[in-house]
Amino acid sequence: MMNKIPRRIVTGMKDGKSVIIEDLPVENAVEHFPGLIISDVWNTQTMPASLDFEARIPNTGFPKTPKNGTYFRYVVVPPDKDLGVKWKKNEPHPMMHQTLTLDYIIILSGELYLIMEEGETLLKPGDIVIQRGTNHAWSNRSDEPCIQLAILIDAKI
Repeated sequence: MMNKIPRRIVTGMKDGKSVIIEDLPVENAVEHFPGLIISDVWNTQTMPASLDFEARIPNTGFPKTPKNGTYFRYVVVPPDKDLGVKWKKNEPHPMMHQTLTLDYIIILSGELYLIMEEGETLLKPGDIVIQRGTNHAWSNRSDEPCIQLAILIDAKI
């Protein structure tokens, strides 16, 4: 699965004209747990964002979005059974977490449950989630990995 992370194309300016500066496979894909692959494809460190600067960041299982910054994250979520996640319906999900960010998430393939402290919903390809700094977890109850793109923006909570 690691070799299926898309390539990263970075544009910029050279001699007053737009150019492609980089066209390579994503280099910082990390498998944090079996099958859980995360690549922090791009980030910004300030708002408004600088167009001339990239600070390469290490991938983390749970993101550490910079103050006044953003993360652009590619995530492969394997089936729960492959991760070894066991969860009983009336107990908190073991992967429940909260980020201090506004997240725009798009499901590219597979399916995934978004679990909240109260309630859940099944997400399918093309679904969009606006995650506003709330406690949540992801559960893949299918037999196939789910791929999502997420843009995380530092927020006031």
